[in-house]
Amino acid sequence: MVKTSDCLCGLAVICLVCAGLPCAEATADERQAILDGVKRVAAPGIPGTVSVFGEDAFPVVSAVRGKSRGTVVAAGSLGGGRVVVFGHDGYLASGALAKGDTAQLMVNALRWAARRPTQKLRIALLGVRGLTVLEGTADVTVVGGKWDIPEGEGRADVVMLHAVRVQDKAALGRVSAFVRSGGGLVVGATGWGWSQMNPGKQLEKDFRANDLLADAGIAFAHGMTKRPAGGELVPESSLSPALHAGKAIDLLTGTKTPDRRDLAQATDSVCEAARCVSARDRLFRPRLAALLDGVQERLVPTRKAPVGRKHGLARIAITLEAARIADLPPGKVTAHSAAVNFPGAVPDGASRTDVEFILDAAVPRWHSTGCYAAPGETIRIVVPERAVDKGLAVRIGAHKDKVWRRDAWWRYPEITRRFRVDGATTPAACAFGGLVYVEVPATCTLGVLPVTIRNVVRAPLYEHGKTELAEWRQSIRRRPGPWAELATRKVIITIPSENVRDLDTPDELMNFWDEVMDACADLATRPRERTSPEHYVADRQISVGYMHAGYPIMTFLDAAPRFVNLDRLRGRGDWGMFHEMGHNHQSGDWTFSGTGEVTVNLFSLYILATCCPGAPRHKAADPAAVSRLADEHLRSGADFSRWKSKPFTALAMYSQVVEAFGWEPLKAVLLSIGLCLRRSGLGTMMRRGTNGLLAWGRPWKETWGRSSRRGGCPCLEKPAGQLPIFLRGCRTASPGR
Repeated sequence: MVKTSDCLCGLAVICLVCAGLPCAEATADERQAILDGVKRVAAPGIPGTVSVFGEDAFPVVSAVRGKSRGTVVAAGSLGGGRVVVFGHDGYLASGALAKGDTAQLMVNALRWAARRPTQKLRIALLGVRGLTVLEGTADVTVVGGKWDIPEGEGRADVVMLHAVRVQDKAALGRVSAFVRSGGGLVVGATGWGWSQMNPGKQLEKDFRANDLLADAGIAFAHGMTKRPAGGELVPESSLSPALHAGKAIDLLTGTKTPDRRDLAQATDSVCEAARCVSARDRLFRPRLAALLDGVQERLVPTRKAPVGRKHGLARIAITLEAARIADLPPGKVTAHSAAVNFPGAVPDGASRTDVEFILDAAVPRWHSTGCYAAPGETIRIVVPERAVDKGLAVRIGAHKDKVWRRDAWWRYPEITRRFRVDGATTPAACAFGGLVYVEVPATCTLGVLPVTIRNVVRAPLYEHGKTELAEWRQSIRRRPGPWAELATRKVIITIPSENVRDLDTPDELMNFWDEVMDACADLATRPRERTSPEHYVADRQISVGYMHAGYPIMTFLDAAPRFVNLDRLRGRGDWGMFHEMGHNHQSGDWTFSGTGEVTVNLFSLYILATCCPGAPRHKAADPAAVSRLADEHLRSGADFSRWKSKPFTALAMYSQVVEAFGWEPLKAVLLSIGLCLRRSGLGTMMRRGTNGLLAWGRPWKETWGRSSRRGGCPCLEKPAGQLPIFLRGCRTASPGR
């Protein structure tokens, strides 16, 4: 069990007093000025969080984030001027401004930033594409063009900046000078969104708006807030002091023990700041460094001794250590003590070797190499000159999920590294070690090229159709790397090496998994040949849920032995594994709003039916169980929203059609819907409504009765001539057609 008092001795005396923390009374007055007349605020998309840590900075609006809260709107001073920061760029668009009191909030923010509480405002827009809700009012006038800040007689009072669209260093320099000389700034961005769209980049080092705001003590952060009921936030009358990361440090290191709620809030606030505050910050990072200096040993989160929010300082120390090692150059990386626990140690005496292979760069995504980088050791990737700076990258570690948002950490939250191939020889290293991959972008045109990876440990890799069974049994499966891979051109499975040591027939096993992938392709009406394989990875802890879709599909370690148990797979199947692979094959063409967890289960049913002949019928396919679900739904009033909220009740509708007509009409319908929508140029219609259910035509009507509203599902009974023209050709799916 990790105890803060045991692990972080001496920290109680660090930073007990911090000069210049924000005055509570002044902050409350400033916040009230920005919230005057504001009762309800829009929550566009999923609002991101903003870290507040500076002397004069303060939170304005917060929202639920896990078991604590995150700041969505913050304000502060920068030189002689003022800034207001919004955690989603949607706040700079007319759609959000038209909801609730959001327009009033924006006008208040503009006035506060410009120090013009009553006078008319002159606004310069940088990257903001028009504000029809505000423009032309008695209070607001837009001045200048889209990319300039007018000076002189028509000088702007305040700049509105879209921090994602405006990344030009010179432009941001002009904004900084404008604000520091007394101007106002209202800026919006979605930190988590920028991170997702820029893999390999970091908010604290690469997002230039965080450099701009560093001296204001505010930063765009990684956090995502929970979307509120009704889509609107209600500003609280008062906010927890622990939302401010500077005050949170004082709370955590003070002599008074905080209650559980304050401890969780303070821990989250400081951890968030540690991950996003600009690397050039001079206000907060020195305090973080002091915290790290007080740690007498590295902390190792494990399954038996996780590090949760109650271990406030321990959690912060891990965050700081992770941030420190995340971007070290390979030559300065050393093995982390947590690597032995997970992802695992390289056995003593395991030899290092160089591996040569041919890379087919026509296949995008991760290429398995059968190589393992030992923790802290530098490997080198050698490529021809023509492959330099062409988008290739080397990845160390398959466990790419970041578990920062988990309530308790069972492993280090971030344990992989990625390096661009920017030279003929590229060094790479990871403190935790891991399987080595070559990443190929989707746009790569390099074709086939030789690659050499130096100083690696060999790991078990079975390549279906290439690896000789005799060699697999005699040597490959016994290679010392702690993680193994079973790969075909359609799917890759990454599991601990212990799970393949006794695997004698990987060929039969991977034949089965290829059948699963072909079944997914058939139901989704896609070609069986793929541009790249899908990928499963088993992990000690993943970012969300028990399994999740994506690339790779992530699951917990308990699934690892099930991946290689062919008798169990054939005889029982694995609903969860098939379900997540189904997500990777779903289409919005035929998955209308609210049914994302419904149509995905068609894949589980289809795989069980076609690949697992011994599997017992799932309740979603058993006629008696399906009939009971349908009857219960009808007796309860056949409410459509309730239907969508109960995946197996909704799935019963599809199951009845399949039971009556088989799978072929369903596949024909899915194909025809996609073709019709593409031909019509209307894009993904099913996400916008439910008219696509008309495409079920005869199977739908014959199975569900004369009234197509019987199940509470609003598909309309119309003659073909009354249908939208793009659906008329989709209506006639029936047996034999």
